[in-house]
Amino acid sequence: MSTKLLNPSDVHAPAGPYSHTASVAAGAELVFIAGQVGMRVDGSIAEGFAEQAEVTFDNVRRCLAAHGLGVGAVVRLGVFVPPGQDLKVLRAIREKHFGAHRPTSTTVYVPALASPAFLLEVEAIAVKTSSPARRAAGRPAKRARATAKRARKRR
Repeated sequence: MSTKLLNPSDVHAPAGPYSHTASVAAGAELVFIAGQVGMRVDGSIAEGFAEQAEVTFDNVRRCLAAHGLGVGAVVRLGVFVPPGQDLKVLRAIREKHFGAHRPTSTTVYVPALASPAFLLEVEAIAVKTSSPARRAAGRPAKRARATAKRARKRR
Protein backbone atom coordinates (compact mmCIF):
# COMPACT_ATOMS: atom_id res chain seq x y z
CA MET A 1 0.00 0.00 0.00
CA SER A 2 1.34 3.44 -0.86
CA THR A 3 -0.58 5.37 1.79
CA LYS A 4 -0.39 5.09 5.55
CA LEU A 5 -2.78 6.90 7.90
CA LEU A 6 -1.48 7.19 11.45
CA ASN A 7 -2.46 8.59 14.82
CA PRO A 8 0.72 8.93 16.93
CA SER A 9 0.33 7.48 20.41
CA ASP A 10 1.84 10.61 21.97
CA VAL A 11 -0.79 12.92 20.41
CA HIS A 12 -4.42 13.16 21.58
CA ALA A 13 -6.97 10.95 19.87
CA PRO A 14 -8.67 12.61 16.89
CA ALA A 15 -11.69 14.65 17.92
CA GLY A 16 -13.60 13.57 14.83
CA PRO A 17 -13.56 11.25 11.80
CA TYR A 18 -9.98 11.92 10.71
CA SER A 19 -6.37 10.78 11.18
CA HIS A 20 -3.56 13.02 12.40
CA THR A 21 -1.07 12.06 9.68
CA ALA A 22 -0.86 10.52 6.24
CA SER A 23 2.22 9.42 4.34
CA VAL A 24 2.33 8.63 0.66
CA ALA A 25 5.00 6.38 -0.85
CA ALA A 26 7.23 7.72 -3.58
CA GLY A 27 5.93 7.15 -7.07
CA ALA A 28 2.24 7.34 -6.18
CA GLU A 29 0.09 9.69 -8.24
CA LEU A 30 -1.63 12.49 -6.33
CA VAL A 31 -5.09 13.57 -7.46
CA PHE A 32 -6.24 17.01 -6.31
CA ILE A 33 -9.98 17.67 -6.11
CA ALA A 34 -10.93 21.35 -6.26
CA GLY A 35 -13.41 22.71 -3.76
CA GLN A 36 -16.80 21.09 -4.35
CA VAL A 37 -20.07 22.72 -3.34
CA GLY A 38 -23.74 21.78 -3.22
CA MET A 39 -24.30 22.40 -6.93
CA ARG A 40 -25.91 19.64 -8.97
CA VAL A 41 -24.81 18.68 -12.48
CA ASP A 42 -27.67 20.78 -13.93
CA GLY A 43 -26.35 23.88 -12.13
CA SER A 44 -29.08 24.02 -9.50
CA ILE A 45 -28.02 24.54 -5.90
CA ALA A 46 -29.34 22.19 -3.24
CA GLU A 47 -31.45 23.84 -0.54
CA GLY A 48 -30.45 23.66 3.09
CA PHE A 49 -27.23 22.61 4.74
CA ALA A 50 -27.90 18.86 4.96
CA GLU A 51 -28.89 18.60 1.30
CA GLN A 52 -25.90 20.70 0.21
CA ALA A 53 -23.60 18.48 2.25
CA GLU A 54 -25.02 15.38 0.53
CA VAL A 55 -24.56 16.91 -2.94
CA THR A 56 -21.08 18.21 -2.04
CA PHE A 57 -19.78 14.83 -0.87
CA ASP A 58 -21.45 13.15 -3.83
CA ASN A 59 -19.57 15.60 -6.11
CA VAL A 60 -16.30 14.68 -4.37
CA ARG A 61 -17.07 11.00 -4.96
CA ARG A 62 -17.84 11.66 -8.64
CA CYS A 63 -14.56 13.55 -9.08
CA LEU A 64 -12.71 10.62 -7.52
CA ALA A 65 -14.57 8.14 -9.73
CA ALA A 66 -13.45 10.09 -12.80
CA HIS A 67 -9.94 8.95 -11.87
CA GLY A 68 -11.00 5.39 -11.05
CA LEU A 69 -10.86 6.06 -7.30
CA GLY A 70 -13.15 5.78 -4.31
CA VAL A 71 -13.19 7.64 -1.00
CA GLY A 72 -10.61 5.19 0.41
CA ALA A 73 -8.00 6.90 -1.77
CA VAL A 74 -8.48 10.27 -0.05
CA VAL A 75 -5.60 11.26 2.25
CA ARG A 76 -6.61 14.88 2.89
CA LEU A 77 -9.91 16.75 3.21
CA GLY A 78 -10.39 20.46 3.64
CA VAL A 79 -13.87 21.51 4.74
CA PHE A 80 -14.95 25.15 4.74
CA VAL A 81 -18.18 26.19 6.46
CA PRO A 82 -19.68 29.63 7.10
CA PRO A 83 -20.76 30.21 10.73
CA GLY A 84 -24.17 29.00 11.76
CA GLN A 85 -24.06 25.58 10.08
CA ASP A 86 -24.55 22.41 12.11
CA LEU A 87 -21.28 20.49 12.34
CA LYS A 88 -23.10 17.45 13.78
CA VAL A 89 -25.08 17.21 10.54
CA LEU A 90 -21.86 17.66 8.56
CA ARG A 91 -20.13 14.89 10.52
CA ALA A 92 -23.03 12.45 10.04
CA ILE A 93 -23.14 13.04 6.28
CA ARG A 94 -19.37 12.83 5.96
CA GLU A 95 -19.35 9.53 7.86
CA LYS A 96 -22.16 8.26 5.61
CA HIS A 97 -19.98 8.89 2.56
CA PHE A 98 -16.56 7.96 4.01
CA GLY A 99 -17.56 5.16 6.37
CA ALA A 100 -14.64 4.04 8.53
CA HIS A 101 -12.05 5.74 6.28
CA ARG A 102 -10.35 8.55 8.22
CA PRO A 103 -8.22 10.81 5.99
CA THR A 104 -6.39 13.78 7.48
CA SER A 105 -8.78 16.69 7.66
CA THR A 106 -9.28 20.27 8.67
CA THR A 107 -12.67 21.91 9.09
CA VAL A 108 -12.62 25.68 9.17
CA TYR A 109 -15.30 28.27 9.77
CA VAL A 110 -14.91 30.94 7.10
CA PRO A 111 -16.70 34.31 6.85
CA ALA A 112 -18.13 33.47 3.42
CA LEU A 113 -17.73 31.22 0.39
CA ALA A 114 -17.64 32.29 -3.28
CA SER A 115 -21.44 32.68 -3.28
CA PRO A 116 -23.74 33.25 -0.32
CA ALA A 117 -25.90 30.44 -1.73
CA PHE A 118 -23.21 27.88 -0.81
CA LEU A 119 -23.24 26.57 2.75
CA LEU A 120 -20.06 24.47 2.63
CA GLU A 121 -17.14 23.60 0.37
CA VAL A 122 -14.97 20.47 0.44
CA GLU A 123 -11.63 19.91 -1.27
CA ALA A 124 -9.61 16.69 -1.29
CA ILE A 125 -6.29 15.12 -2.13
CA ALA A 126 -6.30 11.45 -3.11
CA VAL A 127 -3.62 8.90 -3.96
CA LYS A 128 -3.77 6.75 -7.05
CA THR A 129 -1.52 3.76 -6.66
CA SER A 130 -0.08 2.13 -9.70
CA SER A 131 -0.04 -1.61 -10.03
CA PRO A 132 3.32 -3.35 -10.62
CA ALA A 133 2.19 -4.02 -14.21
CA ARG A 134 1.47 -0.32 -14.80
CA ARG A 135 4.79 0.70 -13.23
CA ALA A 136 6.63 -1.80 -15.43
CA ALA A 137 4.74 -0.62 -18.52
CA GLY A 138 6.00 2.87 -17.81
CA ARG A 139 9.65 1.72 -17.99
CA PRO A 140 10.00 -0.30 -21.22
CA ALA A 141 13.09 1.58 -22.42
CA LYS A 142 14.94 0.97 -19.16
CA ARG A 143 14.00 -2.71 -19.22
CA ALA A 144 15.06 -3.03 -22.86
CA ARG A 145 18.46 -1.48 -22.10
CA ALA A 146 18.97 -3.86 -19.16
CA THR A 147 18.02 -6.86 -21.32
CA ALA A 148 20.42 -5.75 -24.06
CA LYS A 149 23.22 -5.26 -21.52
CA ARG A 150 22.70 -8.80 -20.12
CA ALA A 151 22.72 -10.21 -23.67
CA ARG A 152 26.05 -8.47 -24.43
CA LYS A 153 27.59 -9.89 -21.24
CA ARG A 154 26.59 -13.43 -22.25
CA ARG A 155 28.40 -13.17 -25.59
